[in-house]
Amino acid sequence: MRASRLYPFLLLAVLLIAGCGQDRSNRSSEPSSPADTATSTTSSSPSSTTRSESVKVLVLGNSIAAGLGLADPGRQSFPARLQQKVDSLGWNVRVRNAGESGMTSAGGLQRIDWLLQQPVDVLVLELGGNDGLRGVDPTATTKNLTAIIDSTFSRYPDARVILAGMQIPPNLGPQYTQRFRDIYPSIASQYDRVSLIPFVLEGVGGVDSLMQDDGIHPTIEGQRYVASNVWNVLRPVLENMQTRDSELQPAS
Repeated sequence: MRASRLYPFLLLAVLLIAGCGQDRSNRSSEPSSPADTATSTTSSSPSSTTRSESVKVLVLGNSIAAGLGLADPGRQSFPARLQQKVDSLGWNVRVRNAGESGMTSAGGLQRIDWLLQQPVDVLVLELGGNDGLRGVDPTATTKNLTAIIDSTFSRYPDARVILAGMQIPPNLGPQYTQRFRDIYPSIASQYDRVSLIPFVLEGVGGVDSLMQDDGIHPTIEGQRYVASNVWNVLRPVLENMQTRDSELQPAS
């Protein structure tokens, strides 16, 4: 995405900190179901055996995933739209939205062990944007995101990670902007089971009709575009899992 498309964010970048709220990484509850509660105590990888329960997709993100500013985030946020997509295909996939406004990579790292108490087959990692707007050292952001990925693979060795890349406005200087942008492809290149979304707001950021009045958060239609950006990478991962699980099923 050309830098010029990011300029609408410049004057409003600081609003992300105030508008998204503070990190609340010790949140006491997450969306769950009785099935998740029953399986969260096992230490075995849910991907390593024949699957009778749903594929578990965890979205760990910030206000974009949380659907800040939407009338009905539970139906309009991009994780909700991902659930609608898998449901329309008849796939046995459950998308759990752990997006939280104001979340940084450090906050995500604090939460990940708790979140991994429930089974995870695919982690969609949409964090780092708030780091960039706050001028956090890209080395620290890289370390946090890498630690989140490592924790996921340590707990669930057969899991996959979708890393959602982010870009920031150039108000902190071209060197910082480029260092931040390089975080995501650099991390993804280190893993065989990490797939990269180059820019999760591709086609959305800087487009007035797809952004809310704050110039930061996607509208309902903008969330559709974000969901499409994620789905383009997530779908083949889920298709591979569907195929693999079908092959593992015993012949009748």
